Amino acid sequence: MRTAFRKILNRYTTGAQYLTNQHHIDVAVKTNSEREKRPLRYDVINHLLQSLNKKELTYLEIGVKNPEKNFNKINAENKYSVDPGVEYKDNPVDFKMTSDEFFRKLKAGQILHKEISFDVIFIDGLHLASQADKDIENSLEIINDEGFIILHDCNPPTEWHAREEHYYKLSPAKNFWNGTTWKAFYKYRLNKDLSSACINTDWGIGIITKKKIFNYLHENINPFYEFKIFSENKKIILNLIDMDELKNLVET
Repeated sequence: MRTAFRKILNRYTTGAQYLTNQHHIDVAVKTNSEREKRPLRYDVINHLLQSLNKKELTYLEIGVKNPEKNFNKINAENKYSVDPGVEYKDNPVDFKMTSDEFFRKLKAGQILHKEISFDVIFIDGLHLASQADKDIENSLEIINDEGFIILHDCNPPTEWHAREEHYYKLSPAKNFWNGTTWKAFYKYRLNKDLSSACINTDWGIGIITKKKIFNYLHENINPFYEFKIFSENKKIILNLIDMDELKNLVET
């Protein structure tokens, strides 16, 4: 009985230590700070759509979950949504499948039509660099020359938010998870044929475009994708800007 009691006591004592540990406190502060930032992703997306000054806009969202969070707030005449429904059982989307399957069927002419192109593509699916990379690569083939590819979760505030395993509940970041999307975005920051920037709000809203309105990164200053280097050089690595700077760069 005493041994069992000690185990329970040790468990709660360890939990209390987490609550008062300065590292855990610092991570919690950064989490709360990020959650309070505005504007939100749909504000940025709608601004970029509006900036195109087109009568009829075409929008694609990859990784929808609950459409009330973002998709339903997007102002575009033609909207399409892709999600396999892993995290949201209702999954009221147009294409209930993975993004890999969607792009494969699109290229084969089995859904929509081969010649379709999009003004804005928002990528918010599996937050791992390998998948985000594939989604960006596929999106570049169907984005209009004047259009924008937008990625969510490009600016994780700590290495715990940028962990690979989402369901590690003992993380100081708890259930908040940006994954490794920043690595995929960084790869395309180094592409001289594209321009890119990241809006410093809502966990980092990365923008990639074929238009030369932003800059690109001329030198690979983080070849091994180390988080410490990323954290110390976010301004350069992400081309981190605020919403007012975006509005000055992208005329509406």
